[in-house]
Amino acid sequence: MSAPMLAAVLHGARDLRIEERPVPVPGPGQVLLRVRRAGLCGSDLHYYSEGRCGLFVPTVPFVLGHELVGEVAALGDGVRQPAVGQRVAVNPARSCGRCEDCRGGRVNLCRHVVMLGSASTRPPTDGAFCQYLALGAGQCVPVGPGVDDEVAAMLEPLAVALHATHRAGDVTGKRVLIAGGGPIGLLAVVAARARGARTVALSDPLESRRALALRVGADAALDPSAASFPDDAARLAGDGFEVAIEASGAPPALRQALGAVRRGGTVVQVGTFAEPEVALPANLLMSRELQYVGSFRYGDVFGEGARLLASSGALLRPLVSQVFPFVSVSRALDAALQRDTSVKVQIDLL
Repeated sequence: MSAPMLAAVLHGARDLRIEERPVPVPGPGQVLLRVRRAGLCGSDLHYYSEGRCGLFVPTVPFVLGHELVGEVAALGDGVRQPAVGQRVAVNPARSCGRCEDCRGGRVNLCRHVVMLGSASTRPPTDGAFCQYLALGAGQCVPVGPGVDDEVAAMLEPLAVALHATHRAGDVTGKRVLIAGGGPIGLLAVVAARARGARTVALSDPLESRRALALRVGADAALDPSAASFPDDAARLAGDGFEVAIEASGAPPALRQALGAVRRGGTVVQVGTFAEPEVALPANLLMSRELQYVGSFRYGDVFGEGARLLASSGALLRPLVSQVFPFVSVSRALDAALQRDTSVKVQIDLL
């Protein structure tokens, strides 16, 4: 590992440079991964297009990316598993394990979490847009030989979708509406179906996203801008869906989701709003006794996600709209910014 590796380093808005960096050395409890495939997330797009992601502003140049699959290249001291040569997907969030939230089983709320490819720490934590990456052995999730790289690299966003369905409680036998046909919304279709939902419908104004929803297992795909939306929803769910998952981050979609659930229903907020504050119909929440809950990243769902990839990975392949070679990572980011034509863009590092 004496030769340098290549890394895509963000220096500012739309200033991404392929640079040589030393191959990291895995410390105690860590493994060294040879990155095979990495997916582009919305946070990567914000950092690339704006030079920041919400409140997180990089203090120094850093490497983006947190959706990845790789092959174990070396082990740090004390590591027995995963084995060298094993292919693994990654949980990119390393919680402290000591705080009250971690001890209470809510590791996703840890205030000391270290996230790959994020400026939430100072200095920022380098991520997956590089040839080699050192990280904790416990963050690695083995994937079977039947799960190809493009599917394995979607484990992290699938975990987001799975956690959102868990926040809704037991969805077995329930009717579920998903508002928003981006990657998380489409993966929520797969997650809700796998967890036993009776009916799964997705709403999105783009016809292409609605078509994809049907391909990944939705029973129906609705146009939220159509005048027929209330009647279309009623034909599917009668007096309302038991669960709605808001995955678009659009205030009108939230209002529509709150109106589409039945009395006593649950709305899960997993989409991120651009606005810091969004108006809520509080009297509607009160009078219909709705549950409105947040869903942030993921809890302990990566094992469940890996099993779902093994059983239903073929459903996820249509979500990968484009794959770019690593040297074209800037082109990949530009392509991913075109929502009308891209769903999940990945870079191939092999």
